[in-house]
Amino acid sequence: MSDWYELLFRGVLFPLYESGIRRRGTLRYLREYERNQWLAPDQIAQIQWSKLQALLQHCWNEVPYYRQAWTRAGIRPEDVCTRADFQRLPVLEKQDIRANLGDLVARSHRGRVLYKATGGSTGEPLKFGYSRESYERRMAAMWRGYRWGGADIGRRTLYLWGGALGKQSMLSRIKESAYHAAFGRRMLDAFAMGDANLESYAAAIDRYRPKVIVAYVNPIWQLARWSLGEQRALFAPAAILTGAEPLLDHQRLDIEKAFNCKVFNTYGCREFMLMAAECDARSGLHLNADNLLVEVLQDGNAQSGGDAGDLVVTDLHNYAMPFVRYRNGDRGALRTESCPCGRGLPLLRNIEGRSLDALRSSDGRYLPGEFFPHMLKDYAGIRYFQVVQRTLDTLELRIVRDPGFADEAVARIRSQVRQALGTGTELQFSFVDEIPLAASGKRRVTVSELPP
Repeated sequence: MSDWYELLFRGVLFPLYESGIRRRGTLRYLREYERNQWLAPDQIAQIQWSKLQALLQHCWNEVPYYRQAWTRAGIRPEDVCTRADFQRLPVLEKQDIRANLGDLVARSHRGRVLYKATGGSTGEPLKFGYSRESYERRMAAMWRGYRWGGADIGRRTLYLWGGALGKQSMLSRIKESAYHAAFGRRMLDAFAMGDANLESYAAAIDRYRPKVIVAYVNPIWQLARWSLGEQRALFAPAAILTGAEPLLDHQRLDIEKAFNCKVFNTYGCREFMLMAAECDARSGLHLNADNLLVEVLQDGNAQSGGDAGDLVVTDLHNYAMPFVRYRNGDRGALRTESCPCGRGLPLLRNIEGRSLDALRSSDGRYLPGEFFPHMLKDYAGIRYFQVVQRTLDTLELRIVRDPGFADEAVARIRSQVRQALGTGTELQFSFVDEIPLAASGKRRVTVSELPP
């Protein structure tokens, strides 16, 4: 894809489609967020606080769950005058959403709610709702964060990401291919990558010559380690953006050496899409504070001095099924220093709670830990899950079931894993009453006990 098409798509075709045909506000919100990022921190905090107060009043008037929960806590929206007041509101847990899904939907939005399921990156799949405006704003926040790493609308980008699971119709494949082609994207399935086909992935990158690569951490790191070991040069894009898993320092160094470009880390979750991303200064991940309010809590107390804790998130624009003080299952820490780039958005120092060990098969295939959250989001009745690998030829899938779990799901899950890892690795099911937490206090999704 040439530079002229990139400019044509970004300046004419995409606005015509997004704003004209689809009548979405994505580009208008993107312009708003582009302006906001350069405001002083106290100005961004004021924008955030104004949006929060409006959201709390909406929840009190429209959402039965919050009115009942806040009444029990003895607090009303007009009582929330400071951050300390806000932190008196109860935290929303995943089990609260499961038990009160209907009462969490705003009365004025019933019948107009969009729904998704999370992949369960902390071992707890979840169904949730959101509004059209919140979706458009999430897309705008995503493009702003991706631009910091050089990935812009219409830019020639290769995704080493999770592919579709199961069989797709011919029409679905054609529509998906046309959609990605219009955006200048090439998709490589990270779930199909293994030791035996790494050369074909490297060759695909060489042929496509992307300006930017967006990838799961462990697959792009595996490709980088292989290229360094084989002394096989890789095409050098302008930048690589990583996500879905924590990016460790040694992984960043290997990837940058193999691809001869900078790596930019990102952080998001399915409930909110992109939450934070690195800019060129790479001194932390800028939080989308004009779209979300993120707190760090340890034992119920807010951490502001750089100490790690549970991430608790409020979506400032999801008026259909509001998330107010939602604990998303991840752990992280804030940075107290400002970024030298000049943006006023606060910084997230790191993410600690998403341990997604990679899995392997006896015939050399490699499966990112993200595979199971990606797959199991489509199955009802799974409260918690964990995958444990002790040998190359066996995997144990532990599941804490809810009443909605269907027995026929076992065969479907086993078939999808066989597709990914071949017949040499057997999937064993264990239905358990609980799954113990790791020493960090979090539940690991995949646990590989194999030697490196």
